[in-house]
Amino acid sequence: MDRIAVISDIHGNIPALEAVLEDIKSRNIERTFCLGDLVGKGPDSYMAVELVRTHCEKVVKGNWDDLMLKSDVTDVVKWHQHQLTKEQLSYLEHLPFVIEFYMSGRYVRLFHASPFSVWTRIQPWDHMEKRLSMFENTKNTSYIIPNVVGYGDVHNAYVQNFRGKTLFNTGSVGNPLEITQASYAILEGEYGSLVTKSFSIQLVRVPYNIERAIEQAKNAKLPDLDDYIKELTTARYRGLKDTK
Repeated sequence: MDRIAVISDIHGNIPALEAVLEDIKSRNIERTFCLGDLVGKGPDSYMAVELVRTHCEKVVKGNWDDLMLKSDVTDVVKWHQHQLTKEQLSYLEHLPFVIEFYMSGRYVRLFHASPFSVWTRIQPWDHMEKRLSMFENTKNTSYIIPNVVGYGDVHNAYVQNFRGKTLFNTGSVGNPLEITQASYAILEGEYGSLVTKSFSIQLVRVPYNIERAIEQAKNAKLPDLDDYIKELTTARYRGLKDTK
């Protein structure tokens, strides 16, 4: 059986990424795919790009990766852009939209957010029709209807089944918004096989040194530092209002 580690949403958090890569290594998984958002939010986009390029066989573009290429952006985004070299920006610009392959007779499609755009967000609690739209073919995909779809973007790991179709989210390596541990997924089956065989999806949680991540953010003089610390220590999205 083959295994593929699927990571996403690193967001410049190196302690979290290093912990996940070490966990993948400890399981002797030799193939790793990344579903985007290497950069932004955290302090070290430069190193995140370099580590992903070194350890990931395939990488797709996320919305933050796309944001690094735009000029009409906030000062916070500009700060993150300045952490990257021209060569790294070119790398992000040319990342593909989708990864598609057969595994144990299932056609698997992986992207950052949805088949429509890196900016079109689908949550696990969205209406059934909206979640089923994740299996649609678009100008960004092949013509083959997938049996399995995986994505990142929403920082919430889950697996849902819809009468023979499976939708899963990897969660986030560097900015998890459920519990304060890094998250990724493992696909197990026969890679490249059109023959139906056993197949599984495992969601993995990895504790990492959050205090080290915060210290790195402070040393880098990260903008929006308080919001970043809140997300790392509470797994609560900064955009949510307090209910006290």
